[in-house]
Amino acid sequence: MTTLPTNNSRAVLLKLVRGAAVAALYALFTLAIAPISSGLMQLRLSEGLCVLPYFAPEMAIGLFVGCAAANMLTGAMWFDVVFGSLATLIAALITAYMGKRGMSKWLAPLPAVVMNALVVGAVLCYGYQVGVSYPVCALYVGAGEAISCYAVGMPLLAALNPIKKRLFG
Repeated sequence: MTTLPTNNSRAVLLKLVRGAAVAALYALFTLAIAPISSGLMQLRLSEGLCVLPYFAPEMAIGLFVGCAAANMLTGAMWFDVVFGSLATLIAALITAYMGKRGMSKWLAPLPAVVMNALVVGAVLCYGYQVGVSYPVCALYVGAGEAISCYAVGMPLLAALNPIKKRLFG
């Protein structure tokens, strides 16, 4: 005999499905523009999804999994997979905290910009040894991240804002 899911288990299942969908979208968007989504000057448009935890904290895990999958599928070295994905997770958790505290939505993309500039900049400089100084690496990554997070993330945030309660509870 099959039992119907309770409201609580249904809510947990919906959060899992949303997180999995974000992971898949992140990886897909990164792979779709792979030539420009990695390297010193990277324009990873999938990072625009990093604003989603502002509305739904469970999206943080989806972003982490999607970033790890994208990094593995694009042939990144182990330290890039680990530290780049952790930078995305930490940024997403900070963004979730900001949303929970009711901070300005204009700040929502900032944690991803800062964390990735610092962490991925270090990965490129010291791990991949791209031949430029750490500040230059951080600046390039931060610039690409700012473009992705503000040009893609802010319109996404604005589009979802009117329907956030219906989508995320």
